[in-house]
Amino acid sequence: MSRLLSVNVGLPRDITWHGETVRTAVWKEPVQGRKMVRRLNIDGDQQGDLAGHGGVYRAVFVYQMDSYHYWERHFGRHDFVFGQFGENFTVDGLSDEEVCIGDHYRIGSALFEVTQPRVTCYRVGIRMNEPQMAALLVAHRRPGFYFRVLQEGEVGAGDEIVKVADGPEQMTVAEVDGMLYLAGRSREQLERALRLPALSPGWQASFQALLEQMQSGNTTGGNPGLVSSSGAPPAWQGFRTLRVASTQRESKNVSSLVLVPTGHQPLVAAQAGQFVVLRLKPLSGAPALLRDYSLSGAPSTDHYRVSIKQEEHGAASTYVHSQVHVGDVLEVSAPRGNFTLGPGTHPIVLLSAGIGATPVLAMLYQLSAETSPREVWWVHGARNGQEHSFAQEARHLLQTLPHSHSHIFYSRPGPLDRPGLDFDASGRLTVAALQEISAPRDADFYLCGPPAFLQDLTSGLAGWGIPRERVHTEIFGPGEASTPGLVHTTSRSPHPPAHASSTGPLISFARSSLVAHWNPKYQSLLEFAEACDVPVRWSCRTGVCHSCESGLITGSVDYQPEPLEPPADGNVLLCCSRPRDEVTLDL
Repeated sequence: MSRLLSVNVGLPRDITWHGETVRTAVWKEPVQGRKMVRRLNIDGDQQGDLAGHGGVYRAVFVYQMDSYHYWERHFGRHDFVFGQFGENFTVDGLSDEEVCIGDHYRIGSALFEVTQPRVTCYRVGIRMNEPQMAALLVAHRRPGFYFRVLQEGEVGAGDEIVKVADGPEQMTVAEVDGMLYLAGRSREQLERALRLPALSPGWQASFQALLEQMQSGNTTGGNPGLVSSSGAPPAWQGFRTLRVASTQRESKNVSSLVLVPTGHQPLVAAQAGQFVVLRLKPLSGAPALLRDYSLSGAPSTDHYRVSIKQEEHGAASTYVHSQVHVGDVLEVSAPRGNFTLGPGTHPIVLLSAGIGATPVLAMLYQLSAETSPREVWWVHGARNGQEHSFAQEARHLLQTLPHSHSHIFYSRPGPLDRPGLDFDASGRLTVAALQEISAPRDADFYLCGPPAFLQDLTSGLAGWGIPRERVHTEIFGPGEASTPGLVHTTSRSPHPPAHASSTGPLISFARSSLVAHWNPKYQSLLEFAEACDVPVRWSCRTGVCHSCESGLITGSVDYQPEPLEPPADGNVLLCCSRPRDEVTLDL
């Protein structure tokens, strides 16, 4: 007979870890007497990170005494106490290999439903003083699981655990956990999991993404259940030499380069919206400059077009505008990125500001080539006519689409700019402006522009009720960091690490415009990026969650530990990799 051995609660606390302050509630302490279990947690308990823990589907975490004994033997340790794994309920019985998603259990006067396995993160490793713990819990199939509270009530140590209903598909916690994190899942398993009404929405979405990948036949796209697709695998590793066939002035501060192969091997047509990395060498003997530039022309196998804005004090853009000429040869990466048009019948709203027009212009080319029957809105903001790039080009493309709309905003119109002809309205492009022009709310929105523009538009669209999955953004420069649990973090510009090495493989961060020598004192590329204040995303730090998955433009790496499932082709997991040679990262 299964039994509740201990009820454990704890409030968030700040601890010191790797010189940082981490807020966590992974420390749980046993309580005496009976406790009231509420819809979101137990009296006296609280989750520290509501993005990764807590909520109605993750109200109570359960871990088993059998797993305690397993880990004691595995580590040769005898210092475990109740709550050691951050669990609220320590139980006798209820093995992950036996408990199924959707099972109902009565404990005391409360009723519970099993909703999902635990999502492990680095904080359980801190609590256990075992950095690899997040990966070990998954690899050894002992994650533990969450309860949803169906009926609030009192519980206490010693209560009998009574099963009152079976989950509909009889899929165990261990099976469901392995389906997300380990290779070897089947289509039949994914379809069964999606028939589990008790399974939390996050896991439902992950399995839906995995099923769609399987149905598409894509075997190189990594694990979309853990991280959004980074697009098709790059057509080539590293850089190819392409020749500048022509140049074109698009506006006062934007010029385009048309790049063609130097040999007979054709290019691979990019997906509209993707970008390439240029490796530029203005000074002999100095480190190369790496810059991401969206392709701005129609998908083609014989040429690529990039359009580059002259930035004040911009080393790369100044070099391109002043020193790159027809006939010059440049090093160019394969197209990358997942900012691409998705299928569907909904209207499409292409929103851009300034040089952000480049990837959405490529999308407009694709829609024109397909003579898309979809309603297409071209909404662009520029300072004035002198800085309005691609004006005639966009107008021509829109004329080929049967259901097109165009709205141009000038924030500071010039004396020669003609309202109603050159632009439609004065002022900045905002969600309020979209409402005024009656842009469709049921559309798919594609946004590109300066950071402030993206932030204002994405938050505004969310406030307008546009679902997150309908809003797609492309960011120029470093992405947004995700450092769960860290407090008092400050944003600093990327820089070489303290006590930078003058030897070791060069590590290039393309989006951050930083090149530095690798120092083997760092345990991973993630730690090295953090030392350089390059914005990164992570959670488990052990090769499980794929949050840190990033584009690997050049070079190769060794993994230690090996990730439970490899990243997409052309990508790397930063948290458990070290460079084998010179590496260029899309960070």
